[in-house]
Amino acid sequence: MHSQGGFGTAPKLRHEELTKEIIGAAIEVHKALGPGLLEGVYEECFCHELALRNLHFDRQLIVPVTYKGVSLDCGYRLDLLVENTVIVELIKC
Repeated sequence: MHSQGGFGTAPKLRHEELTKEIIGAAIEVHKALGPGLLEGVYEECFCHELALRNLHFDRQLIVPVTYKGVSLDCGYRLDLLVENTVIVELIKC
């Protein structure tokens, strides 16, 4: 898990700016690395790029799954949660 600064603007503007920064970070990583690498490589570089942009993020968060009142251990994890607002799932391109 990693923590960095944060955004302090109004919610709508904050979300627009936040998603713009996240997409920009993803494009920057893709431009630098190109396609075909393992997901873990992109994740590490993407996290570095988010940190450079002073964005708070948490990696590989376990998400509990409850089905019909039973807590199931599905091993479900979020790749990234940025600014406690945006879920980012990375895929190999």
